[in-house]
Amino acid sequence: MPMAFNCTLCYLENDRGEYLMLHRVKKKNDVNQDKWIGVGGKFEENESPDECLIREVREETGLTLTDYRYRGIVTFVSDRWPTEYMHLFTADRWQGEPACGDSAEGVLEWVPRAQVPELPIWEGDKLFFRLLDEERPFFSLKLCYRGDTLTEAVLDGKRLPLGRTLT
Repeated sequence: MPMAFNCTLCYLENDRGEYLMLHRVKKKNDVNQDKWIGVGGKFEENESPDECLIREVREETGLTLTDYRYRGIVTFVSDRWPTEYMHLFTADRWQGEPACGDSAEGVLEWVPRAQVPELPIWEGDKLFFRLLDEERPFFSLKLCYRGDTLTEAVLDGKRLPLGRTLT
């Protein structure tokens, strides 16, 4: 398996309380196939998390971010893909209009925040959405998967009981 990699993921929120979500239905052999995720991607050589974020959002949506928050780092460990260090951001200000609809990687669509957990998303994503909703300060979340099954979650060094709510 290749070495670990860094990536960014951003949830853009409009003034109607909706997140811009990407329904991943276009790429072949996509680990996120049919899932709904935010926008972002892998770091290029010598990029910082902020530089990667700004470039990826512009490439995937056509928007130029003017205000964003670095919310946490999520470490994904899996038996099917290399370890991923995902730098998680939210944004609520930008220049331009998002290119909603078909994109190279899927379909971009505004989704009410309350409906996001009902979409086909990764089980671990539900944990960090709750942390975002709670306005938790910067966090470190480790999510371990066997296949598509979440087997372990560790928040700021403390193991979380799976299948129960965060406190």
